[in-house]
Parts: sequence; C-alpha cells; structure tokens
Amino acid sequence: MAGIVVVVAYRPKPGHEAELLELVRGRVPTLRKESLVTDRVPVIMRAKDGTIIEVSEWKSQQAIEEAHKNPRVLAMWDKFFSVCDCVPLKTVPEAETMFAGFEPIPTPPAEGMPTTEPLR
Repeated sequence: MAGIVVVVAYRPKPGHEAELLELVRGRVPTLRKESLVTDRVPVIMRAKDGTIIEVSEWKSQQAIEEAHKNPRVLAMWDKFFSVCDCVPLKTVPEAETMFAGFEPIPTPPAEGMPTTEPLR
C-alpha cells in the first residue's frame, strides 16, 4: 500500500516561532512511535514570511484516521494549535511562483530519524 505525502504550512502566532519549530521537529518522531508514518525523512523549511512548511508521509488514509482518535497525537496537535495556525499552502507567497524556494531547516537527530543535514 502506498503512503500519502502531505505538505503542511504552519504560520506561527507572534512570539511562538521557536516553540513551533521544536514542535514541528518532534511531529514525525511522535507519529512514528504510534506507527502512523513511514520511514521517509520529513523536509522542513521556512518561507520568507516565517511560515514553516513540512513535507512528510503518512502510512495510509487509515493511519490519518487513526491519528484523529489517538490521545498522544491529539495532545500534540493541541500544542500546535496554541502556537500556530495551519494555513493553505497557496497563502504562502512563494507558492505563487513556478519554482517555490524556501530556507531549509536542518532536522536534528531524533529517535528513529536520521538528520537532514546537507551532504558535503
């Protein structure tokens, strides 16, 4: 069964940029512990307006549905919604261009995940 790749735009609430970034960095490891996402390493980036963009892969539509009933995931999402708004990707200015470019955000090593530091 193929996974489902998602792109999410998190617009931080004023003063919560650092807290949001830490939550985004911990999102996939949390979902991985619940067996809801694949082993694909997420890509995290920042738009010029400060919006954090994340690309990750759910295992399936069923996994997405299970997440909406999982107490650990729901608690994580509550933290997200206290520090950001999820916005449509089309509201990020870079999305209007043919080749949208963003600032890459390195992902520090987390349990069960390799780092996303660039290769040299």
